[in-house]
Amino acid sequence: MADSVEQCVLIPAAQRAENNGRLSENGGGGVSSQESSSSTSASSDCESGVSGSSASAHSSSAAPARFSSFSDQMIRLSAGDKVHDLIEGRFMSGLGRLADRTTVVAIHKNGHSGTMSQARAQAFQVYLHATLKKHGGDANAKYAWCAASTEDIAKILTYGFGHCGSTDNNGLYGSGIYLSPDDHPLESVRHAPIDRKGVRHLLLCRVILGKSELVLPGSEQYHPSSEEFDSGVDSLTCPKKYIVWSTHMNTHILPEYVVSFQAPCCLRGFIEVRSNPTGKPASPWMPFPLLISELSKILPAITIRSISEHHNDYKEKKISRQELIWKVRQFTGDKLLIMIIKSFRNKVPIILSDPAIVFPRNELRSPCNYYRN
Repeated sequence: MADSVEQCVLIPAAQRAENNGRLSENGGGGVSSQESSSSTSASSDCESGVSGSSASAHSSSAAPARFSSFSDQMIRLSAGDKVHDLIEGRFMSGLGRLADRTTVVAIHKNGHSGTMSQARAQAFQVYLHATLKKHGGDANAKYAWCAASTEDIAKILTYGFGHCGSTDNNGLYGSGIYLSPDDHPLESVRHAPIDRKGVRHLLLCRVILGKSELVLPGSEQYHPSSEEFDSGVDSLTCPKKYIVWSTHMNTHILPEYVVSFQAPCCLRGFIEVRSNPTGKPASPWMPFPLLISELSKILPAITIRSISEHHNDYKEKKISRQELIWKVRQFTGDKLLIMIIKSFRNKVPIILSDPAIVFPRNELRSPCNYYRN
């Protein structure tokens, strides 16, 4: 069995809806690689499919089991169902140490049985094909996780998305819906509210990313910066956040499943241990004074003075760590900053007492967001 949501297409129930906008047999949960005018569908390398017969056979037997707190459209999948086990396995494999303390309570599929839900599914297909055409056959469609409360999930399934990521993420990357990649659910788990029964919930959605642009912390963006782009990410190489702008949230996101699970009330220890178990910088890093020294060989003196002033403001706690990194990146550009730090990392032993600029291990090609003191 495939172990990735991206290796197995999850055929949405909307495929079986009896309407003129019915999805193609092969394009259901995956991305059709052709433009809308073509009659032959092919699966994208981003999404994929379990055979429709397998999914529908199990889901029909599970149809009576519903969560009334979500929506009448939600159909509970049985353990042993190929799609159920695929989603559960993908979810658990992305939790690291937290997986040992996490139990999946239920997985529900969006049946798209309501008139407006069917309309939103059809609108998603329209924008999917438009994005395919816009970008030469690559809509960059993915599966992604989205945290929401029980009440919010019910509203999303009934009315669509009506709020932005700023609710849970303080608007750090602008105004939009924040999702995490299907292989990195931890980012969404962190923001999933606990309901009265001690259960958290994540939506597993199909998302049209199209061409993504890098969004820096502190952004106030709420739509693409130009017609060239369709979405935002926190890293162009290894994103942990997909940002779908508020202008696109009901056309580029299609909720397909809800994963309900129980996990420890406090997740902080699990997430921190997984990201840095030794407490030592295991990622590319560089003492900040040395970084300034190296930059002074390349950048104008006035730019170096500005960087030094911001560094002093950080040491005096006038600005945050995130703000300092953002300002440095504005001055240097990511390409230069990465080049200097990567050339340094194999030459100098780690000195923990030095203020250092640190890069997460999975961000070797993209500057990070924090310092080591």
